[in-house]
Amino acid sequence: MYSIMTMLPSILAISIFFQTFIPVLSTVSWEDWWTYDGISGPAFWGLINPEWSLCNKGRRQSPVNLDPEKLLYDPNLTELHVDRHRVDGIICNTGHSVMFYLENGTKNHINITGGPLSYKYQVYEIHIHYGQQDEMGSEHSINGYSFPAELQIFSFNSQLFANYSDAVQRSHGIVVVSLLLQLGDLSNPELRILTDHLDMIRYSGDEVPVKRLSVADLLPATHYYMTYDGSTTFPACHETVTWLILNKPIYITKQQVNTVLLRLFFLFVITLAQ
Repeated sequence: MYSIMTMLPSILAISIFFQTFIPVLSTVSWEDWWTYDGISGPAFWGLINPEWSLCNKGRRQSPVNLDPEKLLYDPNLTELHVDRHRVDGIICNTGHSVMFYLENGTKNHINITGGPLSYKYQVYEIHIHYGQQDEMGSEHSINGYSFPAELQIFSFNSQLFANYSDAVQRSHGIVVVSLLLQLGDLSNPELRILTDHLDMIRYSGDEVPVKRLSVADLLPATHYYMTYDGSTTFPACHETVTWLILNKPIYITKQQVNTVLLRLFFLFVITLAQ
């Protein structure tokens, strides 16, 4: 996340604001309060809520910039395996971002194995991160370069834990496969299944069903990836995540990016007005 030291002038300047703001927050949900920018952005998560202290004091916080010259090659790492069957779920406007939740009752879970993983991880949800500009949407960057968007496939250790909520607080609990999105003339077909539903989730809390999504087919045609131990990129910034960032992007069209940006801008305006 961000360094506390770089924020000290701002913290001093708004200390009076915090004294009046914190009692108000006690009457609302913290989940409704946080955002990715401004006074409720990442730099302040750990300062406002003590339960989120890792966001400011953690040693393995994500996202990070990946420098190719500093990567170490591990010849013992194997290929990742993602189950190929299709699943149903719900795509939702959370008020923070766009998310796809896999259907809980399904008997055919999507599992991720292989690579650096010693356990089986069950896919739980997919996060889609976009920025306000085409070139600044991804959370992770490569050698200082940010991509238009980033799709993150969240999974939890189903061999040690009963659910995501338990796993996210424990070591070896969470694996996130990260796909960096690049602009292209043709988009990934499975990604298009998700973006085609955005017109139906205009307001925070809106959700619509999605049928027969192939998580495996979201992935690019590559066996190579970068991996590191980090954290969730949302409160409470738990440092229980193994990140797997594939070394090739998937593609999204300019029209799809503009559609998502319009929806997120509309989401932001509606959230402020509530």
